[in-house]
Amino acid sequence: MASDIAAQAKPAHPTPFVEIDRAAWAALAPVAKNPLTENELVQLRGLGDRLDLQEVSDVYVPLSRLVNLYASGASDLHRRTSDFLGERARRTPFVIGVAGSVAVGKSTVSRLLRELLSRWSDTPRVELITTDGFLYPNAELERRGIMDRKGFPESYDRRSLLKFVTNVKSGAGEVRAPFYSHIEYDIVKDAEVVVRQPDILIVEGLNVLQPATGGRLALSDLFDFTIYVDARTHDIENWFVERFRKLREGAFSDRASFFHRFSEIPEETALGFAHDVWRTVNEPNLRENVMPTRSRATLVLRKGADHKVSSVLLRKI
Repeated sequence: MASDIAAQAKPAHPTPFVEIDRAAWAALAPVAKNPLTENELVQLRGLGDRLDLQEVSDVYVPLSRLVNLYASGASDLHRRTSDFLGERARRTPFVIGVAGSVAVGKSTVSRLLRELLSRWSDTPRVELITTDGFLYPNAELERRGIMDRKGFPESYDRRSLLKFVTNVKSGAGEVRAPFYSHIEYDIVKDAEVVVRQPDILIVEGLNVLQPATGGRLALSDLFDFTIYVDARTHDIENWFVERFRKLREGAFSDRASFFHRFSEIPEETALGFAHDVWRTVNEPNLRENVMPTRSRATLVLRKGADHKVSSVLLRKI
């Protein structure tokens, strides 16, 4: 096994990653059993995802084991540093960033990772926060004239997001974040997400891996481990449109939904709108802001057209 992975680590050009194909990756954690049932997986699976128990066993159980090793290593380093300094500072949460395009499946990856990591005995408290809660409210986006750039970096209250993760990372007893509704397509007034001293915090969002600018602290500076969920742009567009079609048949039928009008017009017209949104908003954001951060990740999950992970890129240590 070691020789097989070593052979894969000899690319035609220098790279900070070693690429591991799915079969080799699945064999890396043969003693780690899949703890999830089919019913639990149904609760975690996102709309349009084809995640099954075999995918969990092959890809995500080894991933959870690897992240657990990193978290344990960070805990050990903390203990040794405390000994060196002659103090007993409280261990702070291990923070994971999960990035990738709209519709690539990063939310499902994050939910699944939360569930798997919480099954490891030394990380029972795992919290998940999405950066959607730090989007400016629609009224503010309209005031700034950037409603059509929702999801681009400038549409987020980045200062508040940075403060939130800093507070969690520093060990604050309770930290609160705004709540975003995908039905209302807006921040919900007086609703909050509360995080209370987790062992691990997962932060999921489009732009979480962006580097600092102007010498300022960046959100990515606070991460201990980062994951980028990757796929071909054409495949992601297909997934986005298919997800929109399923939402049109389901969630959009709710009259409270921001997109309710699309449940009442011809499917062809609605899907044409979805393609337009992809080409004018999501694809430009992906190419300009999200995709350039891929090389900054600790680990990249590469998906094929079937939505299944085909290989894993792991940053060399």
